[in-house]
Amino acid sequence: MLRALTSALRLPGPWRPLRTRGCASHGATGDPEIQVRALTGRDQGITEILMNRPSARNALGNVLVSQLLEALAQLREDQQVRVLLFRSGVKGVFCAGADLKEREQMSEAEVGIFVQRLRGLMNEIASSAVMGLIETTRGLLPGAGGTQRLPRCLGVALAKELIFTGRRLSGAQAQALGLVNHAVSQNEEGNAAYHRALELAQEILPQAPIAVRLGKVAIDRGMEVDIASGMAIEGICYAQNIPTQDRLEGMAAFREKRPPRFVGK
Repeated sequence: MLRALTSALRLPGPWRPLRTRGCASHGATGDPEIQVRALTGRDQGITEILMNRPSARNALGNVLVSQLLEALAQLREDQQVRVLLFRSGVKGVFCAGADLKEREQMSEAEVGIFVQRLRGLMNEIASSAVMGLIETTRGLLPGAGGTQRLPRCLGVALAKELIFTGRRLSGAQAQALGLVNHAVSQNEEGNAAYHRALELAQEILPQAPIAVRLGKVAIDRGMEVDIASGMAIEGICYAQNIPTQDRLEGMAAFREKRPPRFVGK
């Protein structure tokens, strides 16, 4: 059950293009659309994924999705990665959604394959400054998981209203509805949301990494089942955490009235 966000990528400070396997590694301009950077110093343990497709406002096309899925697959194997942070290299936009211009050129079979891959991607990320499921305004319906995740988040009635109308929400509106945790005032550099996300990553970073991962598993899997089954999932995760060094360290630090030093073991 444990799917630790952990990679064989050992990337130093500068942005590095992803070395992909079996997929195009660059867009039409020859520039990488996904870059990865491991932070250093007090932020060591935080890794950033930069989406950089300015020509299409970071729209999710075949190349970007392939590179992003490849990056996630590699980072899962890296036990040094404790927190993963997504950011945009395109000022003023996080992600414009699916690349409909590219989708127009696909056959029905290709569309089916692409949407299936997109569903897998959307299990990993979902965030935007102005957000909405606007597919019905384009003659489509949300096909990358939106019809299933939104009702689970907001309830059936409100999810239907937002999907049927294709309404876009501001950051403040999304926060009021519970779609996002935080809404911040934009700064001159256009990266206020990134700085707030980095602050949150810095709060997560010193916590026991195995306990955080198992907590994520328990929450995600528990939300898919009834409460009794969810409690059983929590018990399984709790039992996996009992023999860890980090649990013993946490108890010792509490007893000795000192900050814990977790090592992820």
